Amino acid sequence: MRKPPTGKTAHVDTFVRDHLPPPESWPDLLYDFPEVDYPPQMNVATEFLDEHVEAGRSERPALRTGTEHWTYGQLLERANRIAHVLQDNFGLVPGNRVLLRSPNNPMMLACWLAVAKAGGVVVATMPLLRQKEITVVADKARIGLAICDDRLMEEMETAYNACSHLENVVTYEGLERLTKEKPETFDNVDTAIDDPVLIAFTSGTTGAPKGCVHFHRDILASADAFFKNTIPCDENDVFTGSPPLAFTFGFGMQAAFPLRIGASTALIERPSPDAMLETCQRHRATVIATAPTAYRAMTPLVYNYDLSSLRHCVSAGETLPLPTFEAWLEATGHRIIDGLGATELFHMFVLAVGDDIRPGATGKPVYGYEAKVFDDDMNECPPGETGRLAVRGVTGCRYLDDERQSTYVRDGWNFTGDAYKIDEDGYFWFQARTDDMIISAGYNISGPEVEAALLAHDAVADCACAASPDPERGFIVKAFVVLNEEHSPSDELVKTLQDFVKQTIAPYKYPRAIEFVDALPRTETGKVQRFKLRQQELEREAKA
Repeated sequence: MRKPPTGKTAHVDTFVRDHLPPPESWPDLLYDFPEVDYPPQMNVATEFLDEHVEAGRSERPALRTGTEHWTYGQLLERANRIAHVLQDNFGLVPGNRVLLRSPNNPMMLACWLAVAKAGGVVVATMPLLRQKEITVVADKARIGLAICDDRLMEEMETAYNACSHLENVVTYEGLERLTKEKPETFDNVDTAIDDPVLIAFTSGTTGAPKGCVHFHRDILASADAFFKNTIPCDENDVFTGSPPLAFTFGFGMQAAFPLRIGASTALIERPSPDAMLETCQRHRATVIATAPTAYRAMTPLVYNYDLSSLRHCVSAGETLPLPTFEAWLEATGHRIIDGLGATELFHMFVLAVGDDIRPGATGKPVYGYEAKVFDDDMNECPPGETGRLAVRGVTGCRYLDDERQSTYVRDGWNFTGDAYKIDEDGYFWFQARTDDMIISAGYNISGPEVEAALLAHDAVADCACAASPDPERGFIVKAFVVLNEEHSPSDELVKTLQDFVKQTIAPYKYPRAIEFVDALPRTETGKVQRFKLRQQELEREAKA
């Protein structure tokens, strides 16, 4: 493993670089691939936009919605104008963080690229996040400027008053007014290839968010190593899907990968099953990316739509159940490409396509990555034995100022929190999560975060959350609640607690099942044994 070239940082504000983990705690990064042999100075926005326009692709479609089309030239012009606003009106200097709050629409992507052009660091957030969650992210990243879709300003205004460093919030409408008098061209900041450009936040097993720092190199490397060598696409492909652009799965499949090859994306703000199928039909989509839950929901509806344009159906976010794979194959003739990725590594690293798909298995390491299964003593497990999945490749985990770096990275390997086994042919088979993360319908939900929300209600004396099997969502969050003496179990109280959680944290995280119990299983030192609750739910499912 050779070290890649290190460029001269353009960051004037060095907060992110200063709060990276020490290099000795980084995972091993594999750069012995010609695709990732980048020059020391490189800006990802230049590669995604300026290079295409300079190559004569200005009139090619870049972004599509139900009502509008943006060409590469139009997207470049909009991003350039916004970059001027960031610098001229808000004093952004390279290295400053900018929070984006928006559903999937062209304006969000234009803002993302504008921040990159100006040498800033993007912190994109889920539209469903509440004030508390926004505040934690903004304070952790010391964000001074936020750009928000006008329709999502209610929570943003509340967060503005609570954030320690947030000085300015501008809506899309306000931003549009400011861009009108700005130049159509912009000189992109000459960032180093290893300057941070993205902090992707993900909930950790303790509920505290973890900021995963990605460089310009990381986003390009995922596209050039994994994507180009694994899922064959070209500039004529049309991508679509449901994951928010704030998720790295969504940003990769609907922004980074299509923009890298000069293709286009049909963005959906409210991706219901019918909306995704209608989008595929309307825009002749060739690539769709979503979670297994969505494929299950779309399967009985596909006969109402023309999906003849589809070539690749990509799944991630949760393990793909075999019945879902088989039902979609029967209904559409397409084998779902099931992939495993992590926010910490930006995107996918285990996957299988075409004839290499083995139904029920996740697949094999993709180009640019290697993966192994270890036991607790770092001994490699033999085929058929379950252990901890470890990965390394062209991207890797770098948490922003977080001691959990030493937990995720060990001996140069990224440990994803998944239990896997490998068969004799080298295929990886998912077994379970090894932490308290609950993956439901493609969303990563921290059990302790839901517990904290429940404990804020005066009826709850104690609680613990665990994943419970569900035929539609894969797993759901189930809360085991010990009530205070003055409260009694009831269906009304279940709904009250669920609504309370929805008002406290993002609604998709609420416990879809609540069981009232007298006590929680604990160790002799008082720690909750959530694994016993998980096992209990799995045993109940097996007996059902």
